[in-house]
Amino acid sequence: MPVIVLVGAQWGDEGKGKATDLLGDRLDYVVKFNGGNNAGHTVVIEGEKYALHLLPSGILSPGVIPVIGNGVVIDLNVLFQEIDGLESRGIDTSRLRISANAHVIASYNRTLDKVSERYLGARRIGTTGRGIGPTYADKMNRVGVRIQDLFDESILRQKVEAALSFKNQVLSKIYNRQAVKVDDVVTELLSYVERLRPYVGDTALELSDAIDAGKVVLCEAGQATLLDVDHGTYPFVTSSNATAGGACTGSGIPPTRIDRVVAVLKAFTSRVGEGPFPTELHDKFGDHLREVGQEYGTTTGRPRRIGWLDLVMARYAQRVNGVTDFVLTKLDNYDDLDEIPVCIAYEVNGVRHDEMPISQSDFHHAIPIFETMPGWKQNISGARSFDDLPKEAQDFVVFVEERIRARISVVGVGPARDQVIERHSVLSEA
Repeated sequence: MPVIVLVGAQWGDEGKGKATDLLGDRLDYVVKFNGGNNAGHTVVIEGEKYALHLLPSGILSPGVIPVIGNGVVIDLNVLFQEIDGLESRGIDTSRLRISANAHVIASYNRTLDKVSERYLGARRIGTTGRGIGPTYADKMNRVGVRIQDLFDESILRQKVEAALSFKNQVLSKIYNRQAVKVDDVVTELLSYVERLRPYVGDTALELSDAIDAGKVVLCEAGQATLLDVDHGTYPFVTSSNATAGGACTGSGIPPTRIDRVVAVLKAFTSRVGEGPFPTELHDKFGDHLREVGQEYGTTTGRPRRIGWLDLVMARYAQRVNGVTDFVLTKLDNYDDLDEIPVCIAYEVNGVRHDEMPISQSDFHHAIPIFETMPGWKQNISGARSFDDLPKEAQDFVVFVEERIRARISVVGVGPARDQVIERHSVLSEA
């Protein structure tokens, strides 16, 4: 049975949680392989809205085993708040598995994230201030604290002391902040140990055994392609690999075991934070799409920047991820529009670019070249087959599909779990 990687094709907030939920009854494992509580998935089940940040969205599907992989950075306070919130609503979280090799977001990482963003001023990245970047920096600098370290107080104390010997100098001498006490950090982290213990294990081995046994595994990315630290719009990116390759390093599943790569593409574009955005709208159309789509951050509540659909970005996402299937979401958000501009290329200094410019400067100065599609001016939220869609909506889907080099297997026409059109099964070959 297949291993599927699910990624975002834009700057996040495309609807990956909905895509995971759609496959829920066909999955055995859902693995979160990167990021932390700096992003979120919103899933609507029977009118109930669930906002997930650290937990894989598979936790909402009975029978699915949700896994937090080694590539994730974990704020333990947020983790248990999220678990408590779901359990209070009758959701069973006992199946959760957490990699012993995942890194922990310590209090000093959150502090450094916030003060460094303020220090950067106009050059800020637009982080969520939740300590994600500093924790990944610790990981690369080999001074990070892993989940397994919490079960040996001596090792934990040594690691915190090593990290703070430098960080306290930065906090006090550069940012004029009070030094962090080693005892305070160790005490806080140890307070989670007994509750954490039942969830922790060798998840890479467990997943390998599951794949050998014919189980269906979905690897679910946080953030999205254009936020990937290597392949995104650097430096306005996250601190992890949110593309398909990150699924291997972040879960321990080798690339030879991956069968399908599914990318979620919103019918328009949005982003949160700083950075260039060629198709961004600053007019009534942007305001309309933001309100109709409730485009506010799941994690931060920040209003998202809105733009028309960008097929240059979508083609790039297909290429760097090896996408086999696209899920096109929020097509219904266009129901009231007479015309729908779609970006098919860029102009940079008088030169047409059909692919993403390699230069950050060129991307910053890119002027979108649009092709305009007619709207359908009717409510499509009740459509359950492709033939149910008006011809203009069908033409829009086909137009997009022909230009992104992979089939559109699923079309979303509303926020609810059943408001989808499944044109092809993502578990089948193209």
